[in-house]
Amino acid sequence: MNTAPRPLVDRFGRVHTDLRVSLTDRCNLRCTYCMPAEGLDWLPRAEVLGDDEVVRLVRIAVQRLGVRSVRLTGGEPLLRRGLPGLVGRLAALGVELSLTTNGIGLARTAVQLREAGLGRVNVSLDTLRADRFATLTRRDRIGDVFAGLAAAKAAGLDPVKANAVPVRGVNEDEIAQLASFAVEHGYRMRFIESMPLDAQGSWDRAAMVTADEILARLGECFDLVPVGRSGNAPAEEWRIAGTDTVIGVIASVTRPFCGGCDRVRLTADGQLRNCLFATEESDLRALLRGGADDARIEAAWRASVAGKGPGHAIGSADFVRPERPMSAIGG
Repeated sequence: MNTAPRPLVDRFGRVHTDLRVSLTDRCNLRCTYCMPAEGLDWLPRAEVLGDDEVVRLVRIAVQRLGVRSVRLTGGEPLLRRGLPGLVGRLAALGVELSLTTNGIGLARTAVQLREAGLGRVNVSLDTLRADRFATLTRRDRIGDVFAGLAAAKAAGLDPVKANAVPVRGVNEDEIAQLASFAVEHGYRMRFIESMPLDAQGSWDRAAMVTADEILARLGECFDLVPVGRSGNAPAEEWRIAGTDTVIGVIASVTRPFCGGCDRVRLTADGQLRNCLFATEESDLRALLRGGADDARIEAAWRASVAGKGPGHAIGSADFVRPERPMSAIGG
């Protein structure tokens, strides 16, 4: 008779049920706030976990550690070859399965992914302007993103969430327009404070548009009805009065939610990170390829999470940036 897995708990009593799995560090955009124009030194393919390895680690997380939701990330996860097949294998484990993408290629894969068992998608959308998109991403592909959003909704990947990172002097003037776009098309808009995770190390707090500023701009155009926070979700939410549209704000810097964090992250090369801003990792790939059994991998996972700190400490004298940028960590 199967018994419920023992919860994955850290020393502060936080139970971890959400796993973010990066499938690749590669990306087909070159966003200015993420990486240099020439891109980065991508992981050699031999270092990236294969499908069987990903499935095994997720199975251990679900069956032995109590993980209930899995988010597939990148880099850009749609660049992963055979993605629908991998999604099908992961969905068969009985988890809530979602994916974060830049939307390039989603128009041609949305139906396949939905049929394979994907539940929903988050799509990056920092601007509605083609010229600005080309400047921000160094690629003229905004039409593909719009098509991907529409295809995801048509395929039933619901709710379709659109994520924007407002940056001062870059795109903060579009906050209300992005919200209106979400109302018009039935998407769920989320605004995210920028974080010090760019590859260039040029993050400037002064350029970060805070949650208070985002809400003030939205309040100039909409009547916002507080919804609150759903469980340990990172977004505080508001509903636009008179609509079904919910706007979320993820204030990782000014309103940190570390006290309720239930997430762990697995990089594309099989390193376990117990925090987005972790400066240490646990090498699960070495265990996998060294012949470790499930119990040993479970023990390593539990040891990593047991050592998780109280929070990221951005803004304090103790804060240390992680060596990996966001594109190599997975969102």
